[in-house]
Amino acid sequence: MNGMISLPPLSQRALAIVFCLLMGGGIGWYVLNGPGPSAHETVRAVVIRPQTGAFDIAKTLKDAGVIRSRVAFLTVAIVRGTQRRLLAGEYEFIPGLSLLEVIRRIEQGKGLVNQVTIPEGYAARQIAKLLQDKGLVDENRFMALLKDQRLLQQYGVEGPSLEGYLFPDTYRFVREMSEEAIIGLMVQRFAGVFGSAEQARARELQMSVAEVMTLASLIEREAQADKERPLISAVFHNRLRLGMPLQSDPTVLYSLSRFSGKLTRANLRAPSPYNTYLHRGLPPGPIASPGRASVMAALYPASSEYLYFVSKNDGTHVFSNTLREHGAMVRRYQIGRAG
Repeated sequence: MNGMISLPPLSQRALAIVFCLLMGGGIGWYVLNGPGPSAHETVRAVVIRPQTGAFDIAKTLKDAGVIRSRVAFLTVAIVRGTQRRLLAGEYEFIPGLSLLEVIRRIEQGKGLVNQVTIPEGYAARQIAKLLQDKGLVDENRFMALLKDQRLLQQYGVEGPSLEGYLFPDTYRFVREMSEEAIIGLMVQRFAGVFGSAEQARARELQMSVAEVMTLASLIEREAQADKERPLISAVFHNRLRLGMPLQSDPTVLYSLSRFSGKLTRANLRAPSPYNTYLHRGLPPGPIASPGRASVMAALYPASSEYLYFVSKNDGTHVFSNTLREHGAMVRRYQIGRAG
């Protein structure tokens, strides 16, 4: 996403000479730190597209009235050594910013209009709607691409879709980016989190990356308190080892399109490969995008024999070893409270 340009040595030296002359002439401080040309005007929005060179960035900023001099902008960027690290994006510049402040913002990606945070635990359809609401994607096309076999093969993802591999984080998107490019950035961010150490640990557990991410997505949707993630992971690992159904409510919710309300017994019997009340083992793929804490919990469960947990309705759970203990906790925290 970086705008960059490679200048010939003579051009760089010439610009450096200009910079020195400016400084020697007593106007260097004002060029660097004085207010920009729009000190008494409105906020200026500027789009710097991917692969835009430093010369064109300078022209765009000058035409928008953000900076006074293209030569000064290029010279300062070269002297700072950042002409190759100017970040593409859609920026807003408040009135009166100095040249140095403008350059720093573009170097650091500050002021981007399309900075989007994907919450941990969002399902793909929630991510697609969020991005569409911000005018960045077409929701239907985005969802269709997640099942595109070409993309699945390109990113080495096993499973029915890229659900679960759109890593939840804060991104800087350019409005002109395609759905494929946005998906690519999010999957690449996941690849940066699930590195060689995590892959080695998955092999130790005799689990594939897809199985780890599926389990992590269940943990993400079940846990609210970070300290409980390894315990919830232990329950699921124990159940998988014993061949018990996972009986995770979020998997049922995932299979029910746009469901809202409280799950009923009929919902728990709804036929779906994702219904872990009906089917043993993990569902066919992730049900949400887990954050790093849930991924690590899936890889490193707590040392525990727990087989059950039930919500205490305060963001935490109570864990049990036996069905009898679990039944008592259900009556205490669920049935009793409902009464």
